[in-house]
Amino acid sequence: MAKGVKEDGPHPVDRHVGRRVSEKRIGLGYNQSDLGRALGLTFQQIQKYEKGANRISASKLWDIARFFKVDIGYFFQGLATNAAGVAEDAPAFDHDYPSTRYSIEIARLAPQLSSRQQKLALDLLREMVEQKQQDEPAA
Repeated sequence: MAKGVKEDGPHPVDRHVGRRVSEKRIGLGYNQSDLGRALGLTFQQIQKYEKGANRISASKLWDIARFFKVDIGYFFQGLATNAAGVAEDAPAFDHDYPSTRYSIEIARLAPQLSSRQQKLALDLLREMVEQKQQDEPAA
């Protein structure tokens, strides 16, 4: 069994941290090879980190945070807060829809619009999703 992978898949915290690395990397315009070179790793290792298949060591997470110029806590933002002693059993942040370059750019650009423009953009996105759902055959 691979490090950080339980029988039912990667640990939710490892997936969350990996997702945050991926989102930050994409948001800053780096590809996996760029990050790998900066850390002395292959892009395949970065892929495994981002999927949560391999756990990121504390020292490597520190290096990633320094490269991205963020506090190390950035990678844990959005995790469910739990009472002491129940962290292993509590669900972590749910990533129903993986971020893409486009969704990250939409999120980055939206605050630059007026409230009215944001509402119009949101209405357009909702309409597009509804149309897509209507076009898909029922399962």
